[in-house]
Amino acid sequence: MFNLGNAAKATGIAAVMAVLTVVPSLAQEPITIKFSHVVAPDTPKGKGAEKFKELAEQYTDGRVTVEIYPNSQLYKDKEELEALQMGAVQMLAPSLAKFGPLGVPEFELFDLPMLFKDRADLVKITDGEVGESLMAKLEDKGVTGLAYWDNGFKIMTANSPVVTPDDFLGLKMRIQSSKILEAQFEALGAVPQVMAFSEVYQALQTGVVDGTENTPSNTYTQRVNEVQSHATVSNHGYIGYAVIVNKPFWDGLPDDVRANLEKAMAEATTYANDIAEDENATALQAMRDAGTTEFHDLTEEERAEWFEVLRPVHEEMADRIGADLLQQTYATLGIE
Repeated sequence: MFNLGNAAKATGIAAVMAVLTVVPSLAQEPITIKFSHVVAPDTPKGKGAEKFKELAEQYTDGRVTVEIYPNSQLYKDKEELEALQMGAVQMLAPSLAKFGPLGVPEFELFDLPMLFKDRADLVKITDGEVGESLMAKLEDKGVTGLAYWDNGFKIMTANSPVVTPDDFLGLKMRIQSSKILEAQFEALGAVPQVMAFSEVYQALQTGVVDGTENTPSNTYTQRVNEVQSHATVSNHGYIGYAVIVNKPFWDGLPDDVRANLEKAMAEATTYANDIAEDENATALQAMRDAGTTEFHDLTEEERAEWFEVLRPVHEEMADRIGADLLQQTYATLGIE
């Protein structure tokens, strides 16, 4: 039997005690972020969430675990913001149109028709002072805004040409619930019909509604082009999301962990937005190739005509969004 001397025993005991004092810190439970969203994992938002999980866990060396709950597994649209404020989940990526009930209707700026000519215009807002000021308005609601994620720009579809504003006269157009979108179609002389996204295909197929608006990706994946004979690539409106986090949770993170999560979010944002742009371009080309729908691309002259008819919607909604915010946006985009 091999026997340790007293000195060796003491050294051994000291070494064991040193290990034991380290073990609790190594065994600490990782910080868990529950990231809930309402769309499928294979969408740009879903893929962006997965990329954030991958990078967040990598950059924090496992100190953070991100649990993703897609497809409204935890909460539906109307429930998730309250759940975030209560701390039941830590992170969401709701549509920008969903912040009105939270008491921040200024985010409905993004719903205004004909505001952005292209993505370069959009980035001037999301990456600039306007976007930053909008995120700051969430702070006193117990929410911190982290990033803007794209869905894309919308096209118009119908079973008749929708090239000029007069073409919309009397058409029943499906919309998601939004005061601004109601005003948009009323300005065009159409009849807005609020309808769940899941009901759109059948409603178009049976003639319950005559047309709709959405991003090319959503239009294609829902097979809307199969039941709509005409489409206009108008880019007249935008659909996007804000990635948000529970503020007390975020503020309570160690500084180094928060910095690494911010790095992960920045890279996931670029990834998600690139995917959205690519998927919309691919979907648009696929619908053109399918030949079931006749596509028209708005000319600059036609776009100016649409803007003239739809700009009064901006003025009508100025009190809701904020006249100063609207003027700041105009100045940033060079709109006179």
